[in-house]
Amino acid sequence: MKHTLIICGHPNKDSFCAALAQHYQKGIDKNHETTNELVFLSDLTFDPILWKGYQEIQELEPDLLLMQEKIKKADHLVWVFPSWWGNMPALMKGFIDRTFLPGYAFKYKPNSALWEKFLTKKSARLIITMDSPKWYNWLVYKNAIKNTMKNAVLNYCGVSPVKVTTFAPIKSSTPEKRTRWLSEIELLGEKMQ
Repeated sequence: MKHTLIICGHPNKDSFCAALAQHYQKGIDKNHETTNELVFLSDLTFDPILWKGYQEIQELEPDLLLMQEKIKKADHLVWVFPSWWGNMPALMKGFIDRTFLPGYAFKYKPNSALWEKFLTKKSARLIITMDSPKWYNWLVYKNAIKNTMKNAVLNYCGVSPVKVTTFAPIKSSTPEKRTRWLSEIELLGEKMQ
């Protein structure tokens, strides 16, 4: 039986991102061949700052140790978050900085530009909201947030394939449009995509 871990990176649990995460989970619940868990990063207690980079790894808080176990256990990772200033929220960036550590998510090879990937045999789905139109994000920002999460974080650690769903623009969307988006994401959850 496959296990899906849904991680909501929006700090506000009343956000549209939270609703998307809950609807994805609702879709998964219709599929009896998988188990799932939804985690709101705002519920975790941890210092999001990697104070000394990788020179000295600071002690992980209990919530981060537990999340590392959950990520290792998961077959499919779903990240739901907004694009703010062309990137992820600080809470989510701090979570990744503190959990995706050398020795856990990857390992540098001595005297080499290559590295070992420790989060293999996992797939992922990114569900991203943004206020700017998709075309603007592609043309001006060069899909920076998608490239960061997909290539510089997940693929770098061995997670593949990584699929992306973007909802935009959020600020001008109607209630009817948001209802359609929630139905669309619930269907993706049901199909485990």
